[in-house]
Amino acid sequence: LAQASQKALMLEMKSLQEEPVEGFKITLVDEADLYNWEVAIFGPPNTLYEGGYFKARIKFPIDYPYSPPAFRFLTKMWHPNIYENGDVCISILHPPVDDPQSGELPSERWNPTQNVRTILLSVISLLNEPNTFSPANVDASVMYRKWRDSKGKDREYSEIIRKQVMATKAEAERDGVKVPTTLAEYCVRTRAPATDEGSDLFYDDYCDDEDLEDDNDEDCCYDEDDSGNEES
Repeated sequence: LAQASQKALMLEMKSLQEEPVEGFKITLVDEADLYNWEVAIFGPPNTLYEGGYFKARIKFPIDYPYSPPAFRFLTKMWHPNIYENGDVCISILHPPVDDPQSGELPSERWNPTQNVRTILLSVISLLNEPNTFSPANVDASVMYRKWRDSKGKDREYSEIIRKQVMATKAEAERDGVKVPTTLAEYCVRTRAPATDEGSDLFYDDYCDDEDLEDDNDEDCCYDEDDSGNEES
């Protein structure tokens, strides 16, 4: 099992280095340990999280990809689907058991065809489109609904996020990281994708060329409705 999971993780790390997901930077916590990854997440432009630099860890089980990894934010996050300890509550990270109580379909949960790429896209979508039906943070969920239903007039939720984003700027400076704040910067690819049709399609869906021409299109770079509505 360990050998198979290590091989899978090595391939995924290589793929993510060659074809990075926009808005993320991935490194190993320890070069000798493939099961612990550090993730830096950049807040998508035209959202409350614009300019933010959020750190997280992904911890993989020994039987990956048959069991899902755990995703935990190290940066303090105020969000309906993130627990106080930073753990992310999202369907894609739940084992594929049939649990009618959860309100989730087994098809929405983890399966071995999922990977780090799909997790990252689900998390970025989750930030901007929380699931308030079964929140991990009830207070944040109530506050988010007030903000959403008032079309931004109730500013309590947005002010907390703004302060958290501001607090991350010092850490980005310490780490020597330039956080993208425009759509063009956010969607830049650090290396040209390999000649793989699936990857090209993936990139076109996530950050297509038209989007780069219109910085005012709020949904262009992170609108992943399928994953955005799957959280628990």
